[in-house]
Amino acid sequence: MNVTDWLGTIGVLQILLAYFLNVTGNISTKSLSFILLNLIGATMACIASILLWYWPFIVLEGVWALVSLYSFINYLSKPKI
Repeated sequence: MNVTDWLGTIGVLQILLAYFLNVTGNISTKSLSFILLNLIGATMACIASILLWYWPFIVLEGVWALVSLYSFINYLSKPKI
């Protein structure tokens, strides 16, 4: 496997891990770990897709990363109690 393959594989595994942990009740969609797994994973998968010039996944992972970034910013802006 080359660097692009590793980048995409690790990114997708992070997204799948977030999904698995959420479905099994181990993390909430509002938790920082869920948000970061999605943000970092989608960003890595998007970069790999860009390197491969595969537009459908560039769009998919790019939007996924942007939505995750929005969630991360909202998480950071919440008042801490």
